[in-house]
Amino acid sequence: MNPEFALDPRLSADTVPVGDLALSSVLLMDDARFPWLILVPRRTGASEITDLGEADAALLWEEIRLAAGVMQALSRPDKVNVAALGNVVAQLHVHVVGRFRSDPAWPGPVWGHGARQPYPAHARAQLVERAGALFAAA
Repeated sequence: MNPEFALDPRLSADTVPVGDLALSSVLLMDDARFPWLILVPRRTGASEITDLGEADAALLWEEIRLAAGVMQALSRPDKVNVAALGNVVAQLHVHVVGRFRSDPAWPGPVWGHGARQPYPAHARAQLVERAGALFAAA
């Protein structure tokens, strides 16, 4: 664990913690329009994947694959989008978004499409619990 690591406040404001993997904290984006996980490698100062050492970069790729599998089991989406943008939040984080042909942004990107719609509290809690169980079982 990296005691100097702190999650960017903008990520904290829009997400709910799911748990921790070996390298990354797993967050659920609190937006009921799209099933959406975010992996945040706990490495202070990292803003690009290339800021990670070789071992951490390989581990991040395995965690992305794991998160994509969890997303598929969690939501059965038509497509899983994976992206590391960082245009607004510089802290390195990877989006794993379940997409449906019927979602409000399809086929375009989810970023900047309408306003975030938080989950009802009970639905959010159930989703976090289910995602955590899927990660633990993987």
